[in-house]
Amino acid sequence: MADILLIEDDAAIRTALSRGLRELGHAVSSSPTALDGLRLAVQDRPDLIVLDLGLPDLDGVELLRMLRAVSKVPVIVATARDGDAEMVPVLDAGADDYVVKPYSAAQLDARVRAVLRRSGESAPEPLAVGTLRVDPRARTATLDGAALDLTPREFDVLHYLAARPGEVVTKRELLTEVWQLPYGGADKTVDVHLSWLRRKLGETAAEPRYLHTVRGVGVKLVEPS
Repeated sequence: MADILLIEDDAAIRTALSRGLRELGHAVSSSPTALDGLRLAVQDRPDLIVLDLGLPDLDGVELLRMLRAVSKVPVIVATARDGDAEMVPVLDAGADDYVVKPYSAAQLDARVRAVLRRSGESAPEPLAVGTLRVDPRARTATLDGAALDLTPREFDVLHYLAARPGEVVTKRELLTEVWQLPYGGADKTVDVHLSWLRRKLGETAAEPRYLHTVRGVGVKLVEPS
């Protein structure tokens, strides 16, 4: 089973989940604070982190961003709310999945196994569209040989489009496949990330090179002519 780090400030929840996950065969370490949890994540290199958003010393989303800056460890976020306003920033920051409180150790175990199955799948080979290179194994991208400074979500969007060169992809498809929001989500979230990507690719919507908007349909990534 997995080596899990549980970052949760509520002592009763932390104790109950730790006991339940251990009974299901996992090794569990825990922390009541964000900064100590970050230290354990770097020091112990767990297989997966369960992160509560309501921590006393640091906002959970900010901790998630800090984790993503130093590690690719899968993260499941625990939250009391699951609306778009709550979850879109969390998923944008790099969460792999989330659970809504209250939840049981058995429910969390199922999420853990699903996330670890996905993260354990073999990554595809590097992709090339023109002089744009996208490497999903290293989660890096280069343009004309120069590294692109992308956020985790920007990389995910670019990788999804690069895997489908010339294919028009709708915003709904991006929300479903990249943001994992099949039942809702704001198109504006996609628009903002596409705008950021264009800027980093050195282009604009008015003068595109790689990212071309198909009005009323979606967007496609193509090799510059």
